[in-house]
Amino acid sequence: MRKRARLRSALPPALGCAAVLALTAGCATASASGAAQATAHAKNGPVLKVDAHSIPGLGTVLVTAQGYALYMFQPDDDRSVSCTGACAGTWPPLMMPSGGVVTAGPGVQQTLLGSDPDPTGGRVATYNGWPLYTYTADIQPDQATGQNLDLNGGEWYVLKPSGKPLVPAP
Repeated sequence: MRKRARLRSALPPALGCAAVLALTAGCATASASGAAQATAHAKNGPVLKVDAHSIPGLGTVLVTAQGYALYMFQPDDDRSVSCTGACAGTWPPLMMPSGGVVTAGPGVQQTLLGSDPDPTGGRVATYNGWPLYTYTADIQPDQATGQNLDLNGGEWYVLKPSGKPLVPAP
């Protein structure tokens, strides 16, 4: 049975980009092939770190450095950002710091990290081609209340470290 949600006017306020976006300086802990490149870039600009963490009921999924779940949006068709406007207010994209890089924490594959242009400006971090988003209703780490929601024009799923969305069996 598919879980549905309605956008309520009483959603918690956005958690603040700085808290959700995991901007850290100098923490270039990356997997083998990307470690040297990530470390070189970290010395020249800010670093956005993507980690993997076990969330109860879901297993190990991608999270921000602060432990907030990262989601993919099925209508993005695995290559471009389509959640903008009111959608991005509920599902803030994981924005790259200006002049910075995205690096892999333990369990995350550096080779699957990248970025795509955001239609409103800047770049959004990606994993295996999927633009990454947080969810404003996740008000503390280790939550994934947006998993398997049909909201803002499509389905939302967390991503496994393999780069595959965690889509429930029919």
